Amino acid sequence: MDIFITLLINGLAEGALIFLMASGLSIILGLMGVVNFTHGTLFLWGGYSFVWIYTLTNSFVLGILASILIVFALGVFFEKFFVSRVYGNVPAQILITLGLQVIFTDLVRLFWGASPINVARPSYLAGTWSIGGVTIVQYRVFLIVVGALIAIGIHILLNKTKIGMVIRAGVQRPDMVQALGINIKLYFTLVFAAGAALAGLGGALYAPLVGSISSTAGMHNQVLAFIVVVIGGMGSFIGSAAGSVFLGLMGAAVAWYAPSLAVVANVTLMAAVLAFKPSGLFGLAVKK
Repeated sequence: MDIFITLLINGLAEGALIFLMASGLSIILGLMGVVNFTHGTLFLWGGYSFVWIYTLTNSFVLGILASILIVFALGVFFEKFFVSRVYGNVPAQILITLGLQVIFTDLVRLFWGASPINVARPSYLAGTWSIGGVTIVQYRVFLIVVGALIAIGIHILLNKTKIGMVIRAGVQRPDMVQALGINIKLYFTLVFAAGAALAGLGGALYAPLVGSISSTAGMHNQVLAFIVVVIGGMGSFIGSAAGSVFLGLMGAAVAWYAPSLAVVANVTLMAAVLAFKPSGLFGLAVKK
């Protein structure tokens, strides 16, 4: 039972981190139809920006806020000058976002170096709780809470607010929304930037979890995010949430019992889902 609880907490914490990446990717893909390969470098910029500000100010909160704002600004820049020019052209989206991924990952190495940078958790999240024979890491519980709050917030925003209604309508009939006097282009820019900021937040929270940040972390986490989006169903927010939790729990179990199979297990799971349900587990949630 002790091992089960430990793996459950570890898996949920990993799933929360994956969700921050996958939810942003799913929103950009599902609401805007953009295949975005810059998500890995946005994750990196979030992580390195956090470490930079955290080191300068010794404030965990300021580091988090700075990473969100910096990556949000990057998202605006990417959308306005690059992505907005290739809406509806998937091959061009792939090429241009891959190019941005390579360029801005190299810029990370130029600014902060290629070697990993160590980062410690803040003192108020660095401890553990002992309950019976189980040791619970406070930072992992913090990740679970953050992931749950973000998921609830996004669900309310997309389904219960005027902003969500305008975005959904703009995807279906942008010309009609524009005719009503609503600047749908601005909404699309903000949606893309918000999805980018989620990736940046994921990078910022990832660094203290593993104790360091390196330039290879972006691609690894981007692959996990794409696996989740494929498993959950293209553009399905619920699918991204469920897929992230499932992938996190499976990853924790595999890492405990058969660590050498961790990467293989993720790809195998994706292949199995595609074989039996090509649209993903929640593919029906996406309206074509």
